[in-house]
Amino acid sequence: MLKHKKIFHEVFRDYLCEQCAKRFGNKRSLLSHIKTVHDGRTNFASDSIHEGRKDFACDRCEKKFTLKCNLIVHQKTVHEGRKYFACDKCENKFTVKRSLLVHIKIIHEGRKDFACNRCEKKFGTKSSLIVHHKTVHEGRKDYECGNCEKKFTFKSTLLVHHRRIHKDYTCDKCEKKFGRKFYLIRHQKTLHESRKDFTLHQGRKDYACNKCGGKFGQKSYLLLHQKTVHEGRKDYSCDKCEKIYGQKSHLLYHQRALHEGFKKLACDRCEKKFKGKRILLMHIQTIHEGRKEHKCDECEKKFGLTSTLLTHKKIVHEGRKDFACNNCERKWGSKADLLKHQKTVHEGRKDYACEECEKKFGHNSNLLKHQRTVHDIRKDFA
Repeated sequence: MLKHKKIFHEVFRDYLCEQCAKRFGNKRSLLSHIKTVHDGRTNFASDSIHEGRKDFACDRCEKKFTLKCNLIVHQKTVHEGRKYFACDKCENKFTVKRSLLVHIKIIHEGRKDFACNRCEKKFGTKSSLIVHHKTVHEGRKDYECGNCEKKFTFKSTLLVHHRRIHKDYTCDKCEKKFGRKFYLIRHQKTLHESRKDFTLHQGRKDYACNKCGGKFGQKSYLLLHQKTVHEGRKDYSCDKCEKIYGQKSHLLYHQRALHEGFKKLACDRCEKKFKGKRILLMHIQTIHEGRKEHKCDECEKKFGLTSTLLTHKKIVHEGRKDFACNNCERKWGSKADLLKHQKTVHEGRKDYACEECEKKFGHNSNLLKHQRTVHDIRKDFA
């Protein structure tokens, strides 16, 4: 009974495969995995685990699982946003107890017990070390796209590629293509059938934020929004520089773009480059197309991004200036404005140089104004 609770309810995965970093709840499952996956043995493929079958499908998304217990854990954590294990040092919450223990060890105790024997880098978990070895020193790309044969280091990157590039789901009414079946179904129900009775995973957003009124389709998204936007928490720090982020995905974007030399996407209307396609599209829509879909309910001013609207309400209507300069007494409504102030006023930096006369400016807006008035150069990018 205790073993059952440990594996299925507390979701401990104490047995690590050193060949692929996958974790298992007991030694038997680990040995079965090694024999079938890595040794290529087929003589004990007697059930769904060893045959690779996934008979348990989630009724809220497309994901399938080999074991029913994994399906239950998926539904509770992903769709219901349930997190049972809270950190008593920072109030961060976790789905499984093991994640909490790893969090305490790495974040609060600063422990990185697993060192790479080829370089000086250290890691908080053995699985991270194994992934580092495979990807950095061995250059392995084990995940190949079946449509274009492109290879990827991580399975998650392959799945993103598949959704964005190949889009296997086509609408039979308008021929629009989608990367996920759920997006196709939502499109058909809302656009072609004009349905408004959608449930979760079918367009409805049942979880509302009690601070700004923002609505979300999943409780986990609401909790993430409250933590990062309203509480200002940034729990993910870069181990190569001092930058911190509220979401792990943003940290990964930063590391790929800045430290790993990931190729940035350039806007075809100006020279600005971006870390991802989503941010590039957002830039085009708000800057070049002038789209402003987020309206302030107090002054009717419109904004291109929800985050910009929230910042506007906080500074203008609530009069909040939460970011104080430690060099003078001035306060700012956003951290970006504070950093800009410190950089230009106290550090005296002028990073924007005019290509015509080499005059330098502290702000890009001042450079553009100078170019328009002095050199008659306009960059409207319409």
